[in-house]
Amino acid sequence: MNLQNVEQARYYMIEQQIRPWDVSDAAVLDLLASVKREDFVPLAQKSLAFVDMAIPLPAGQSMLPPRVEARLLQDAAVKATDKVLEIGTGSGYMTALLAHQAQRVVSLEINPEIADLARANLQRAGIHNADVLVVDGAKGTPADAPFDVIVLGGSVAEVPQSLLNLLKVGGRLVGIIGEEPIMHAQVITRSSETNFTSVEKWDDNAPRLLNFQQPSAFKF
Repeated sequence: MNLQNVEQARYYMIEQQIRPWDVSDAAVLDLLASVKREDFVPLAQKSLAFVDMAIPLPAGQSMLPPRVEARLLQDAAVKATDKVLEIGTGSGYMTALLAHQAQRVVSLEINPEIADLARANLQRAGIHNADVLVVDGAKGTPADAPFDVIVLGGSVAEVPQSLLNLLKVGGRLVGIIGEEPIMHAQVITRSSETNFTSVEKWDDNAPRLLNFQQPSAFKF
């Protein structure tokens, strides 16, 4: 794919996949135009960089489709003063998008091979305000807590209280939550020390983050 074709493919990704999916935030659209998604895609999958699909990564992981990443980024509404926690680094593409908006990003990746891949991608992209840690995000309690924003890089059946407790008051968690066949993207805001409010934004499915508990199927 030559440079002209790449830019054309990026343009079509934004105009035909992302904008029609209710992504209208100009800052988000500008980021998607400037951060080179193709540089975060494994070599064997380069031709799929702008396609509306999840892209396979090593160890059975995957990059979320561009429209899903864009919508999560829009819902996260990251400000330049925000400290962001990302659970599930993947290729580092979402990490890079968040890092362009935030003061600092701490990203937790359970798989060392994927973490190395993401670090290399971020370094090549000139991102210096994101740290990728090899940590199980389901159990991780980063020393940097509390955070203004938490972004889930995959889905969970439910968000554990231990993760919500890492939010500052006024902070928010953005992720795809629930069970197949239909999961819901939610924004959960910490409204006080003890209270959290949740808003459902849109429906989509995403691969599971590892080691997060499944709720019991039994109801008493």
